[in-house]
Amino acid sequence: MIVTRRATLAAGAGLLAAPALAPRLSRAQEAWPARTVRLVVPFTPAGTTDIAARILAERLTQRLGQNVIVENRPGAGGNIGSDAVVKADPDGYTLLMCTVSSGAINYSLYGAKMPYKPEELAAAGLMLQVPNAIFVTNGLPVKTLKELVDYVKARPGQLNNGSSGIGTSLHLTGELLKSVAGIQMQHIPFRGAGPMLQEVIAGRIEVAVDNLPSVIGHLREGRLRPLAVTTKQRSPALPDVPTTAEAGFPDVEATAWFGVQAPARTPRPIVERLGAEIDAVVKEPETRAKVADLGGMAPGLTADGGTSPAEFERFIRAEIAKWTEVVRKSGATAE
Repeated sequence: MIVTRRATLAAGAGLLAAPALAPRLSRAQEAWPARTVRLVVPFTPAGTTDIAARILAERLTQRLGQNVIVENRPGAGGNIGSDAVVKADPDGYTLLMCTVSSGAINYSLYGAKMPYKPEELAAAGLMLQVPNAIFVTNGLPVKTLKELVDYVKARPGQLNNGSSGIGTSLHLTGELLKSVAGIQMQHIPFRGAGPMLQEVIAGRIEVAVDNLPSVIGHLREGRLRPLAVTTKQRSPALPDVPTTAEAGFPDVEATAWFGVQAPARTPRPIVERLGAEIDAVVKEPETRAKVADLGGMAPGLTADGGTSPAEFERFIRAEIAKWTEVVRKSGATAE
């Protein structure tokens, strides 16, 4: 056989290229996950997003056989941490614990200033939904939501209402209450639920809204006074607390939710595997017991009470439409 110089050079080039290609091929073909997975929480520790993420991360670590670690990256109503995930490598190793704010409200609230678009994130699964609670510092002389509204009307603009950040469902619930009741309070946004709760307990913020899981301990132990929950039914975790409808304000209704998204170009098999694992976790009796004790509700997107990437994607689209209308009616802005 005659071997030409050109063929020899081509063969040599192929041999030289092989080591460079090998790592790329092995990375593409490796079974996911082969190393630690980061679950980014775009809010501070101690809030509901953080609590839900840590419950999920613990169970996913056991199911996936690799560590799933929670990384808090707060700021801009969840946009900073969310945008970091959007810009991360779409390889399944950087995930987002999304919320009703980062996943739905912020698109209309921030408008042109929003750093990412819905299509830049892929839905994996919904973990839980929770009521918001409206509560006051113990020093405020009100015991019902109606009494609070009357008290604020007599002191327009003099009271502060806190939330865990601009654009959160807590912010919008407060804005809804003010709009529906015709009252004026000064909104004070914090970088998370933890700092906000400290200020309300200390009495420096009079009124606040928070997701039930992160405030329920303070409400049960009497450090804060609950006035209402924002769902149609009372929470079994706080059965003595009326709904906003029972308190005379049926239009003040809001349900917060928490789930997992990945960068949009993440391989579909990884998204589907992740979705299946989240579905398995939320159906575990132990997980459901923890969620119920915190005042949360199972996702219930699928017929068997679970979740899936496709159903979560549809859910997010509907939530974006819903909260766009709420933002429009309330006049809320990110400023």
